[in-house]
Amino acid sequence: MGHTATAQAGSGGLTATEHRLANGLRVVLSEDHLTPVAAVCLWYDVGSRHEVKGRTGLAHLFEHLMFQGSGQVKGNGHFELVQGAGGSLNGTTSFERTNYFETMPTHQLELALWLEADRMGSLLAALDDESMENQRDVVKNERRQRYDNVPYGTAFERLTALAYPEGHPYHHTPIGSMADLDAATLDDARAFFRTNYAPNNAVLSVVGDIDPERTLAWVEKYFGSIPSHDGKQPPRDGSLPDTMGGQLREEIHEEVPARALMAAYRLPHDGTRECDAADLALTVLGGGESSRLHNRLVRRDQTAVAAGFGLLRLAGAPSLGWLDVKTSGGVEVPEIEAAVDEELARLAAEGPTDEEMERAQAQLEREWLDRLGTVAGRADELCRYAVLFGDPQLALSAVTRVLDITADEVKAVAAARLRPDNRAVLVYEPVTAEDEAAAEETDEHEGADQ
Repeated sequence: MGHTATAQAGSGGLTATEHRLANGLRVVLSEDHLTPVAAVCLWYDVGSRHEVKGRTGLAHLFEHLMFQGSGQVKGNGHFELVQGAGGSLNGTTSFERTNYFETMPTHQLELALWLEADRMGSLLAALDDESMENQRDVVKNERRQRYDNVPYGTAFERLTALAYPEGHPYHHTPIGSMADLDAATLDDARAFFRTNYAPNNAVLSVVGDIDPERTLAWVEKYFGSIPSHDGKQPPRDGSLPDTMGGQLREEIHEEVPARALMAAYRLPHDGTRECDAADLALTVLGGGESSRLHNRLVRRDQTAVAAGFGLLRLAGAPSLGWLDVKTSGGVEVPEIEAAVDEELARLAAEGPTDEEMERAQAQLEREWLDRLGTVAGRADELCRYAVLFGDPQLALSAVTRVLDITADEVKAVAAARLRPDNRAVLVYEPVTAEDEAAAEETDEHEGADQ
């Protein structure tokens, strides 16, 4: 078991040590004795980009199955044991990873490590048709509640499908389709687990009020005997040209509160200076109430009730700049779109002011401090940089790279990427329930006529 420890420049004195078990599990520890709690975070290098056509949603389904019992812990026992010990827990799935995490009182850390090891090593002993059907229904209900039956709920899915072409590993979102969720078999789930939920495909971080030697001994005790697995295929290539080469548009008529303009711009990969510059550009344009778009559309013109622009950072494919504007009153979308394009063109031509750069960098610095300021946030960041970039130490110095970006770099990325020919656009036009019913009735009649 080898390890390294370094204090990164700009890390505020935070340190992390790295270790690797014989089975390939990477372990990152960071001591912080400020409060008597410890965070455990486990990232598996599997997300929706690893799925194949016809079996989308498996990574997210497995996030749920991991809470359905394992070899030594039955049913809902994982939740019950953690919460009964005064801890909190959850799991999430993205394009690029699946993570599981607990924050525990320090004296209950061993319990969290044992629980994570038990489901990594023995989930297949508990995975059966009943738990599969149970969680399949839970995920389908989640899809209905978060996507299909809420205003603008399918916007992310639609824009992703436009921004990444058919066949691209990021073309579908982690929630998956109803048809694929129905088609997934118990054998599919077992094969997916064996391939992806192996120690050599994971990073475990433990942050907080810990004794590193004792923590490592527990990790070795509980995780060390779990066998590695060598059958995983690398994700399909996610590279694309720098720009879309045109504008992709879709108009949606739904029962929504207001007209909306949403757009996704193709931006540089995470982990590059250009991505940090893009993050600053979007913060200047749409990061909060001091941003250009909020000042222009909400305050000055009063044509919108909300205007935001954020960055979805991605390591294995181009990142996405995410524009979201909700109109006010009877304002039409073309008026909003023209104003947005004016502001983007102005930033590309003139760049940000010194004051805007200072404010945007301070905003991103505060967000970084917020993430690293909690043991759970720091554990997650250490895992992220280990899984996606191979080096957890990068988490401790991320802010220095953002503060190093110049106004000229922000101007350059705005000119190169924030253009009408490099975006996918959704336009929402509100309809009433009566309109939708009438439209469905018309469709039924037309279908009968054919």
